[in-house]
Amino acid sequence: MSNPDEGRLPTSALWQLKRWNTPTIYNGWEQITNQNSARDGFNLEDVRDFMPQMGPMVGYAITVVIHPGNPEPPKRNPNAWAEYRAYVASVPGPKIVVVQDLDKPHLYGAFWGEVNSSIHRALGCVGTIIDGGIRDLDEMNAAGFKALARRLCVGHAHSCPVKWNCAVEVFGRTVEPGQLIHADKHGFLAIPRQDEAALLDAAQFMDGNECKTLLPACTTPGGAEQVLSALNQAGKEFQAAARAKFGRKGEW
Repeated sequence: MSNPDEGRLPTSALWQLKRWNTPTIYNGWEQITNQNSARDGFNLEDVRDFMPQMGPMVGYAITVVIHPGNPEPPKRNPNAWAEYRAYVASVPGPKIVVVQDLDKPHLYGAFWGEVNSSIHRALGCVGTIIDGGIRDLDEMNAAGFKALARRLCVGHAHSCPVKWNCAVEVFGRTVEPGQLIHADKHGFLAIPRQDEAALLDAAQFMDGNECKTLLPACTTPGGAEQVLSALNQAGKEFQAAARAKFGRKGEW
């Protein structure tokens, strides 16, 4: 049996990643990935963070597909909830539940509310990305369960796990079980497994690179001519540092 912890970042690294917003993590990721950083990794459709006050969330994806507008799946497998929860419990945390709603573009019922959020929090999940709806917003906040979703919803309809531990499509992005995810009010980034090990160092470096070059140049005394000159020089220094570290020039 494979070890679900194998290849995962240590908890200390996840806590450090959580200290930055998702765009900062992206700035590091684009320096180390072989993916198309202008198209891959992040959500391609609008997503709303309903708990921005909680800050970023970081965790490994567990996945589930739902179809609240269809009454048949709950009848076909009356044990679906128990089997799905066993899957959730079998994966080490921290976990982010990534949910595909087959009713899209319609929205008939919420998978998340007070009880389901509390259950998942007890099983080591820190939040969800659901291409559907949530309800019981105040209670979800009280449970400390963060949610990025399409919108709020009144009822639950026939909300039930249809299948899980599979690739899901959410907000224009395919997410695989076990992918590292960083998410906040800007959206989310699903990190390819091969990019995980270098991610923290890259994000730290690129954040420091900005702080040492471009940001100080913005406070250059004098008029516009002095500021422009300082920015041009800072941009060269920023690119040189990025090239020396990654072989790429970076954003500036």
